[in-house]
Amino acid sequence: MPSQNWLTGRSRSFSGEALREISFPLGGIGTGTVSLGGRGNLRDFEIFNHPGYGHDLPYTFFALWAQPEGGASVARVLERQLLPPFGGSSGPSTARMSGLPRFEKAEFRGEYPLAELALRDALVPLSVSLQAFNPMVPLDSHASGLPIALFRWKLHNTSDRPVTASIAFSVLNACGHDGTTCLSNRHAAHLGRNLNVLRRSDGLTGIFMRTQKVDHTHPHFGTMAFGATAKDVSHTVHWSRAGWWDDAQHFWDDFRTDGNLEPRGDLTPSPDGQTDVGSLCARVTIEPGGSEEILFALAWHFPNLHNRWNSEEAVKDQRIGNFYTTQFADAWEALSYGVQELPRIEKYTRAFHRALFMSTLPEPVIDAISANSSILRTTTCLRTEDGRFHAFEGCSDNVGCCPMNCTHVWNYAQTGAYLYPELERSVRETDFLVNTRPDGHQAFRTLLPMVGELWAFKPAADGQMGSVMRAYREWLQSGDDGFLRRLWPGIRAAMAHAWRPGGWDPNRDGVMEGEQHNTYDIEFYGANTMMGTLYLGALRAAEEMANALGLEVDAREYRVVFERGRERLHEQLWNGDFYRQIVSTPAHGAASDGVLPHLPASMQEGNAIPRYQYGDGCLSDHLIGEWLAQQLHLGEMLPTESVRSALSAIFRHNFRANLSTHESVQRVYAVNDEAGLVLCSWPRGGRPEYPFPYADEVWTGIEYQVASHCISVGLIDEGLQIVDAARSRHAGYNRNPWNEFECGHHYARAMSSWSLLLALSGFRYDAAHGILGFAPVCSDDRFHCYFSAGTGWGVYSQREEDGVFEAGIGLSWGKITLRALQLPLPAEGAITVHKNDRPLDASRDGAIVHFPHPVVLSEGDVVSVAVQRTVQQQ
Repeated sequence: MPSQNWLTGRSRSFSGEALREISFPLGGIGTGTVSLGGRGNLRDFEIFNHPGYGHDLPYTFFALWAQPEGGASVARVLERQLLPPFGGSSGPSTARMSGLPRFEKAEFRGEYPLAELALRDALVPLSVSLQAFNPMVPLDSHASGLPIALFRWKLHNTSDRPVTASIAFSVLNACGHDGTTCLSNRHAAHLGRNLNVLRRSDGLTGIFMRTQKVDHTHPHFGTMAFGATAKDVSHTVHWSRAGWWDDAQHFWDDFRTDGNLEPRGDLTPSPDGQTDVGSLCARVTIEPGGSEEILFALAWHFPNLHNRWNSEEAVKDQRIGNFYTTQFADAWEALSYGVQELPRIEKYTRAFHRALFMSTLPEPVIDAISANSSILRTTTCLRTEDGRFHAFEGCSDNVGCCPMNCTHVWNYAQTGAYLYPELERSVRETDFLVNTRPDGHQAFRTLLPMVGELWAFKPAADGQMGSVMRAYREWLQSGDDGFLRRLWPGIRAAMAHAWRPGGWDPNRDGVMEGEQHNTYDIEFYGANTMMGTLYLGALRAAEEMANALGLEVDAREYRVVFERGRERLHEQLWNGDFYRQIVSTPAHGAASDGVLPHLPASMQEGNAIPRYQYGDGCLSDHLIGEWLAQQLHLGEMLPTESVRSALSAIFRHNFRANLSTHESVQRVYAVNDEAGLVLCSWPRGGRPEYPFPYADEVWTGIEYQVASHCISVGLIDEGLQIVDAARSRHAGYNRNPWNEFECGHHYARAMSSWSLLLALSGFRYDAAHGILGFAPVCSDDRFHCYFSAGTGWGVYSQREEDGVFEAGIGLSWGKITLRALQLPLPAEGAITVHKNDRPLDASRDGAIVHFPHPVVLSEGDVVSVAVQRTVQQQ
């Protein structure tokens, strides 16, 4: 596919020191990733069923050889020169070929899922750039779940003579690697008997890698493969097995001499305790002013994922397996499939990229949305052998942290529900068909493999209520009544659990007051709107789902409790500026196990005030249930004016334009003169001696949640300031722009950033009733953005010119059935509706356009709506 206009230019450019921390993940959903560093180096090999942040593969790199006609040749590692420091007891790593020449300058741009690197060197007669990506097609989890990284090198001849050029790709055979040990060279006790084999098929030349040291059932078993599609490819199946650095020297001397590789390397496995490096070299001739492209691909296949994170005997060390390895027999098959299908899957990958980055959304918003969608394809997320999606909260350097499917953290994450709703539905099935006990107590973490044992801990009030709301979200996106019927017994039990004696709301007054374990890893006691709005939202969602199933008695009961609660919550907690917490004593808000775990023994009896509350504080996410309910169009939980006032107060009190004087002894995610939204403040005084543990921290996941909520109620400038602050902190020299961390790398909560798109576009979709709607909050005359609606995705656009309002819905992938559109139509005026320039029958009821017959949109179809304003309106 031609590479023109690879990126849109609506992204930041990184160079110099700003390249230091860049690590752009390349991999599919549940496959693990290899990352592209800012200099062009390959880093963070996390393909071995473990996180591996900071783990490189020795001797795995690209190199260039170029020779102008009649001139001298030049050879370079295809990376920018190393950045300091150059420390270490022996200097920079020899396994990274650190002493070889590199390019003088590099410029890196990333518009996830696409990355581009430009390299420049005065002594190289070529302009060199790299396009790197992994296929990403919304709603197509198969195409988005390939264990492959693609590298398209573009060479442009800037001289007045033809240039012959070669690019070599060298890869270490790491089959049998444990994934946690940092390899410093080809030697490691757990490696050995590694075998590289040359293969050719369908225009692909490559090297297939495997191990004979462990069998196919071993946790470390797996295969790797890499290949090139060029016509002229030379190879070294494995480097010479020599001592000191003779193997690397032999390779470099061979390559730099003429840009070809001698076909050396026998078909014997490597000696025990060491492995091999294989190399491919693609050669082209480039005319003056011309360009050539060379495509390389790297694939992997490691099937034996085991549970290394739980201590429960039923699941500890048990095999779980990977879904992606059920789709391909080995890495070579995955590689061949990826290359053969590349024209199709790249077409849709680029269509998605263009739809997102060519939108009229503010650039920091696009940056936040796109960068954090990468989390779905990192080791934070798993797709197990049975096809279900599971996820940690984030990842430490070598192990996933806080397993698994933590409901209270994933309340915030919205990206997966709109990009891959099929996978999100599988999580709701786990929530309600596996993790919800008969009494409605939902385990808010999942034990894998699912063998009948549930995580033994108290329920999370926010996670359980949020799961009910998210079940409603998944039904809205799918319209699948069968899905809803299967989940309903669990949903009903989860709601009833709140009403049990000694529970969250035993008197059914619609206000939670009992012990409420939550995302701050402590328990709140007493009425508060963080739990309270999620509870109200769950009541409304349960009402809607009950009505859809014809359960009118249940629906009425949820509505009655909801109406009680919304009135009482506002009445009790509104302080005229924001909503506070009424802290209950243990006698009022009893602990579920009879013990307050966060109190010293001397405070366990009587009416002691529990630690770790926020009381009169202004909690940044104290309206999270209102935020989620708004996305699901469930109506207001609390009075609209008070919600807007509270969001304004959160911004005024908690947003810091400069954190240099901010005091925190807790974890630090924003520092010095950086800007950020702190989790809580006490503008009216009353800060507890021991507030909840994370009160003084800054979390991007809550920043985006608050920002999008601000935008949706008209506080657009405030919301965008928060977004800009969060993304500005990830500037390359200090933090990786594609890794927003909290308790671990690639933290799931940061996927609240997707709600920025929902807020700015006013998107809504109800598949069950065939309603698609938009209500952009921006006042510009022109607006367009990406949308994803359950079974199809595309671009929505609207403009107003010369008194004519026009809106268009173009589908880029899939199929959706529409019965109505809800749009910001002018109050009066003649309306016309077309599909692909053919008139459609339609009627109008205010902002809603009704179709008398279902309108089916397929790929390439466009529905357009036009309204001519009346003279009075103009």
